[in-house]
Amino acid sequence: MKAIAYEGIKDVKVKEVDDPKIINPDDIIVRVTSTAICGSDLHLIHGMVPNMPKGFILGHETMGIVEEVGPEVRKVKKGDRVIVPFPISCGHCWYCEHELWSQCDNSNPNGEAGAIFGYSKTFGGYDGGQAEYLRVPYANVGPVVVPEEFKDEEVLFLTDILPTSYWGVENGEVKLGDTVVILGCGPVGLLAQKWAAYMGAGRIIAVDYIDYRLEHARKYNGVETINFDRYDNVGEYIKEITGGGADVVIDCVGMDGKMTVLEMVESALKLQGGSKSAIEIATQAVRKGGTVSIVGVYGARYNMFPLGDFFSRNVKLKMGQCPVHSYVDPILTLIKENKIDATDIITHVLPLDKGEHAYEIFDEKKDDCIKVILKP
Repeated sequence: MKAIAYEGIKDVKVKEVDDPKIINPDDIIVRVTSTAICGSDLHLIHGMVPNMPKGFILGHETMGIVEEVGPEVRKVKKGDRVIVPFPISCGHCWYCEHELWSQCDNSNPNGEAGAIFGYSKTFGGYDGGQAEYLRVPYANVGPVVVPEEFKDEEVLFLTDILPTSYWGVENGEVKLGDTVVILGCGPVGLLAQKWAAYMGAGRIIAVDYIDYRLEHARKYNGVETINFDRYDNVGEYIKEITGGGADVVIDCVGMDGKMTVLEMVESALKLQGGSKSAIEIATQAVRKGGTVSIVGVYGARYNMFPLGDFFSRNVKLKMGQCPVHSYVDPILTLIKENKIDATDIITHVLPLDKGEHAYEIFDEKKDDCIKVILKP
């Protein structure tokens, strides 16, 4: 089959690889109909996640048709159309039983972190879904059958960014009338803006430095926007215009934010895991007693982390990988009721064969690219 594989820093290739096979009795094989490139995939190709062997198949936002089922699979059957949540979860460990699906104790043989499709050996070593076929383990737990009346584009994001953005807003405890600052206008940030409005936020301020993404935020979500490149200290500016800071700040950027020269050097030397610029903005933009919710992915430990700034102002910090499984059905209901629509963030739909080009325009912010869907 064809798949997109990691071949080194900023180097991906569409190549022929072996078809996946049933290994365990609760595995299924999915024929992929749609898959997407996620912002966190860029952390992989930028070398920010360890244990990425050459030839590793990328991708954790995937849906398709069940082609083959193991003998112990009961939840789905051949021919079902399913979305596949990005965390790989066994369903019976303490964490799964307490709906912390992304922290499953059994799915990752290579460490304490939960397993993720297509996300290095550190996160389980499972091949990803940017391919023609995908092996899905623990198929009685993860895959969810989706109605035929919806196009792939309407439900594909149930695999990750729709639940992740919702969870980030929920973790921020956004309530009616709140002032909410959302750092980043990539796919997760744009969806978090929608969820903040859905939950009743009175004022939403979106921060980024890429003008076409800020324009999208204004046009589709009707939010206030700030280009942080135009301010010496955007956090202090936000504190000023909000009269002391936002009730909630949601970091949808993570370690791939704009880095200082020092951070570039430290990251290259593996002394820290990328940028902390979004966190530093958050320390200044949040009010005393407010909440900072972090859904942007961070890696290793960080030098000069501004913990004291949070502590001295009684700020709550909440963060982590979204336990997607708990949110798929509720959000699917909202899609059915036309209460949420994520399709406006799709700017490019390309064949899998164009995967190298897709990564280039997504990574380098070319052609006004916000979100790419690939069709095998």
